[in-house]
Amino acid sequence: MTEAEPLRRLCRDLGLRRTTTPLLVHASLSGTGMSPLLVRNTLLAALGPAGTLIVPAFTPENSDTSNAHKVRTEDMTEQEKVDFRASMSPFDPDATPCHSMGALAECVRTTPGAVRSAHPQSSFAGIGPRAAELLSGHDPHCHLGEQSPTATLYDADAQVLLLRVGFEVCSAFHLAEYRTRPHARRRTYRCVVGERGNWISYDDVALYDGDFGAIGARLPRELTVEGEWAGKTVTFFRMRAAVDHACNQMSGLGRGMT
Repeated sequence: MTEAEPLRRLCRDLGLRRTTTPLLVHASLSGTGMSPLLVRNTLLAALGPAGTLIVPAFTPENSDTSNAHKVRTEDMTEQEKVDFRASMSPFDPDATPCHSMGALAECVRTTPGAVRSAHPQSSFAGIGPRAAELLSGHDPHCHLGEQSPTATLYDADAQVLLLRVGFEVCSAFHLAEYRTRPHARRRTYRCVVGERGNWISYDDVALYDGDFGAIGARLPRELTVEGEWAGKTVTFFRMRAAVDHACNQMSGLGRGMT
């Protein structure tokens, strides 16, 4: 048996087939013994030559309003915080790494010919024939809403693979936050961009993923297929029905509404 065979078999069992429908993957490879390059190639082989692989390439490190920044600076003095902010690297879509998204995401982002969307905090990266189409037009003032690849992937009814991670990190559910009624509350975000390190600020939906695990657990069983790889659960589903159900749940909960 080859090193990749368990993952190949899992893809077949989950129903992942050669298709033009894009695949959005969140993954944790720690403990699998497989390199991100081999995982990437195995997923691409399962999709076939017409398939497109998409990953989140988020970069919260270049924002001073992100939770990552707050954790990093919570024990600093006020002057240390000022100095740290001044030293923060601006977002460069061609060069800024996305280490917090995991090894597979960084592998896809750095693949020759990969495409990355333009948002300085919530970009996506992709490889395959539809990557440019799916990732273009990402409004820098819209994290994961109607002017982002999340909406484009929804329109394409993308396949979603949670590879050894839970619904807690399911970026597709953020689109539901934009679609709740009444509308979700909004907040101000700031991040540093461009060659000169300019800071920009913008208002957008106050994103919250603290209940995504519970929302995922309440999805109808017929919407998801589960498997296991290297001792952890893998979940496969189509994006449109899952987001619609999540939106209904969020609207019913009245979470974060104004």
